[in-house]
Amino acid sequence: MNTERIQQLLQFVQDEPHEPFNVYALAMEYLNTNPGQAQHYFEKLLNEHPQYLPTYYHAAQLYADLGDRTKAAMYYDFGLQLARQQGNQKTFDELQRAYRAFQDDDE
Repeated sequence: MNTERIQQLLQFVQDEPHEPFNVYALAMEYLNTNPGQAQHYFEKLLNEHPQYLPTYYHAAQLYADLGDRTKAAMYYDFGLQLARQQGNQKTFDELQRAYRAFQDDDE
C-alpha cells in the first residue's frame, strides 16, 4: 500500500466529493492490503454513485472473497442490469464471465 498515494486520493475525495472515480481509485488502492477499508469505499460508491458501473465487478468479487456470497451475487446481478441499461456490452460480458465463474464455485 502506497501511503502517499492514499493521502493524495483522500485529498481528491475531499476536494471533489461528487466524483466517483476518486472513491473508486481509493477502494482499489486498499483492495489487496486492507479489504475492510476497500469494502467501506465500495459501499460508499454503491450508495452514493449507484450508476458508476466499474464498482460492481470489484465489489462483487470482494464480497465473494469475504465469504458473503449473497451480496456478491446481488452485486453481480445489479452490475449486469446496469451494464445492459447503459449499453456497455464489454463490461456486461466481463461481469457475466465473472458471475459464471462465481456460480461455478458453488458446484
